[in-house]
Amino acid sequence: MEISESSVQQLLQKLGQLVREIQKVIVGQDEVLEEVIVALLAGGHCLIEGVPGLAKTLMVRTMAQALDLSFRRIQFTPDLMPTDIVGTEVLEEDHSTGKRFFQFNKGPLFGNIILADEINRTPPKTQSALLEAMQEFEVTYGGKTYPLDRPFFILATQNPIEQAGTYPLPEAQLDRFLLYIRIGYPTEQEETAILTNTTANRKTHVGQVLNAGEIQQLQALVRDVTINDDLVIYVSSIIRATRPATSTNAYVKEWVRWGAGPRAGQALILTAKARALLKGRYAVQMEDIQAMARPVLRHRVLMNFKAEAENITSDDVTQTLFKSISRPKGNLV
Repeated sequence: MEISESSVQQLLQKLGQLVREIQKVIVGQDEVLEEVIVALLAGGHCLIEGVPGLAKTLMVRTMAQALDLSFRRIQFTPDLMPTDIVGTEVLEEDHSTGKRFFQFNKGPLFGNIILADEINRTPPKTQSALLEAMQEFEVTYGGKTYPLDRPFFILATQNPIEQAGTYPLPEAQLDRFLLYIRIGYPTEQEETAILTNTTANRKTHVGQVLNAGEIQQLQALVRDVTINDDLVIYVSSIIRATRPATSTNAYVKEWVRWGAGPRAGQALILTAKARALLKGRYAVQMEDIQAMARPVLRHRVLMNFKAEAENITSDDVTQTLFKSISRPKGNLV
């Protein structure tokens, strides 16, 4: 379905308004907020990591308030079961006939925005209950398939894995997250503003900006954003260079255990398109690829034991590859 130029401009204006509404509550964290909105526009899910108290949950809640979508929060705990997320069948009776039948009662996964709070505090069996939903946008129970509402957006938060009482996410599930976002401590000025705003007797109203139909229109527009063939080749070169078996980069061979697959390249191009649209552009630039490479590759480039011992991260690998791989020529910014 074609969207008129005036409608596109209205949607882009609403995107800017969405950012401003969230910033009424969230101080700083501009890069994190941008990455979360990019994931929404690209139709993927994101994992947000940070130590307790950095407003991870507050950011997700505020975003849900600014969107006219159904919101569900699931608190992940060690005793949470898969049926607590997906739903379960209960035995019902038809009072007119007296016949009994099983009725599927939908769980909290059936919503538009799902906050999976502290996802790594529950065992892998329960974490894996999200796999089908994240990839296929549907769940299967008792041999029947139930489609999920669209748009469907999971924002999972987790504490750093070295915190006590946490379980590492299975690698198959990590790959389902479009972006792996890390939240750091605020600056001195930001922290002062946070302390002032959160200890005063004032309430901030967050207005609703976008509805489900408009978000789906924006997600369709993302696919129409153009990307130069040379940039596609550049993305492919970055992804292929992360694989130690075939990479010519000595740094990768020394520190990387497992490189990124083709899904990483798809994610990088799609999120670069989403970022370009968020910036009001209809073509991907080099800055979009560089901005999205770390959250895209962070959980898809697995470091070896030697790297972990030396505190070498996948972000370091990404930075090295940007320096070593030749950028495409031409006016690609």
